[in-house]
Amino acid sequence: MKKILLSAIVALSLHVSSYASEKIFVVERESSSLAIIEGGLPSSRMENMHNMNHGVVKFYGNDGYLISRDGFIVKFDPKSEKKLVEYQTSKSAIGFVINDRYVAVANYDNKSVDILDRDLKPIKSFITGSKNVGIKIYKDYLIFSQMDNDKITVLRDKNEGKENPDFEIYKEFEDVGVMPFDAMIKDNNFITGFFKSKFFGVVDLDKMEYKKIEILLADRKPVLKVPHFGFWSIGGGHVFIPAVGDNKVLVYDPEFNFVANIEMEGLPVFTTLSPDQKYLAVTFSGEKFPVIQIIDTTTLKIIKRFEFDGKVLHVRWSEEKPSLYVAVNDTNKVAVINTKEWYLAREIFTIKKPSGIFIYKEAK
Repeated sequence: MKKILLSAIVALSLHVSSYASEKIFVVERESSSLAIIEGGLPSSRMENMHNMNHGVVKFYGNDGYLISRDGFIVKFDPKSEKKLVEYQTSKSAIGFVINDRYVAVANYDNKSVDILDRDLKPIKSFITGSKNVGIKIYKDYLIFSQMDNDKITVLRDKNEGKENPDFEIYKEFEDVGVMPFDAMIKDNNFITGFFKSKFFGVVDLDKMEYKKIEILLADRKPVLKVPHFGFWSIGGGHVFIPAVGDNKVLVYDPEFNFVANIEMEGLPVFTTLSPDQKYLAVTFSGEKFPVIQIIDTTTLKIIKRFEFDGKVLHVRWSEEKPSLYVAVNDTNKVAVINTKEWYLAREIFTIKKPSGIFIYKEAK
């Protein structure tokens, strides 16, 4: 009897340990805080994290970094949940990137790109006279777009990664398109979208050459604008793009040849692939804000639909459990969908106005 009881306790302990290995940080949009979920339950909260409208969290090794809407970059310990240091780069920041030696922040308000060391000590600032967006890292290059100047800038680290970075302007591409916004790196290509141009732009970072590419629909009409690459999904041999202002998810092959249009229930905003790339979750704006639809990426058919009692602002697939986390903003909760059998498994309450969901796994 004792052996059976001991085995049960060990099994339960192992189950809880495995279950709790993902630590979930949820942006509480209106209250300058991060809610932390462990083991499927709200466990704690990090307060005084500045303006968290559009707050973004990233992890690099066992370091956590957060950027706030009012221009603060915050370094924190995701294990102890303690703020370590913060630095304000501007009155309004939009994006940031991290590598082994530096953190780079793209700013809106004071129109600069700031490079800091990993402990947020300033190294260098590049004044551009423009809102700066789409910041990315490729090898020894730092690349970003200047929204107001219709320009893409490439900075190069003169120290080639061997010591503290020393960036200089290496190349600038002028008149790339009207109002560049978001960007992504795919292999050696920096891909940028525009608010007011009927194409997207690609910089080959090995050749330092720029070209414009139209994305054509089945009837050969170009997509009108391609602002948010963060809402694209690439994998499993397909590129999935939420159509701007149309109730479709556009499907292309990796060379951007048209494959299909998937008719959706509403106007899609966000597409995100499951870790195994078998499924695509799609969220919506407008009347269908509370809805999520799930697409099978092999058949390109909608297989499941979920509707919640408030606006869905973000979703995040678990990397180790069959779970999809859903930020339901209006009703102060994170819903959890079982993605093996496709049902609403549970709801985690007392999360204040949730938006972005970010998962931390301890680096070994």
